[in-house]
Amino acid sequence: MIFRLDERILFPDPELAEEDGLLAVGGDLSAGRLLLAYQNGIFPWYSDDEPILWYSPHERFVLYPDELKVSKSMRRVLSSGTFNVTTDKCFAEVITACSVMEREGQDGTWITAGMQTAYIELHRLGYAHSVEVWQQDNLVGGLYGVQIGKVFCGESMFSRVSDASKTALIYLCNTGLFSLIDCQVHTAHLESMGARMISRVAYAAALQDGQLP
Repeated sequence: MIFRLDERILFPDPELAEEDGLLAVGGDLSAGRLLLAYQNGIFPWYSDDEPILWYSPHERFVLYPDELKVSKSMRRVLSSGTFNVTTDKCFAEVITACSVMEREGQDGTWITAGMQTAYIELHRLGYAHSVEVWQQDNLVGGLYGVQIGKVFCGESMFSRVSDASKTALIYLCNTGLFSLIDCQVHTAHLESMGARMISRVAYAAALQDGQLP
């Protein structure tokens, strides 16, 4: 059963999600609703021609910072001084870049104008953060997401030159601020860097206490 949301800021039990993780439809992207969603392991994912769809997958694709795998070639890139990294310097530019990034097997973007406005507001309130990767004065890569305690709920990343998005992710892992980075959707690229699946129960426990499950 897929639940339909109204103006009340609440969600059904994530355990009631469909097999594909779809839990609810409707509602809005207000800061209060988004924060409640992330606190309960729920996130919005939809296209412009759809109502807001809320998901809570039965398994979560995550990366533990202490399990990060960095290849020898990537270590050379990091030590070469090719990139400079900043945080929260230009959040809006990062989310815009992510929204127009072409991705294999993807038609269009889920980062709609409404989504961008909503996450920029979360950033203004101090809950959403960005990592920016620079080559001289050019923004060449980055990522953004929502922080819930020691969990960083990654939303998207982009790269305009080779290794820029990897640099952003490695930087995030090395901050020491997070016990877990939620990657949401499986990719071979992230798996090669150490990401793996965990159960919804384990993910919920990480959200509650910020500890490794």
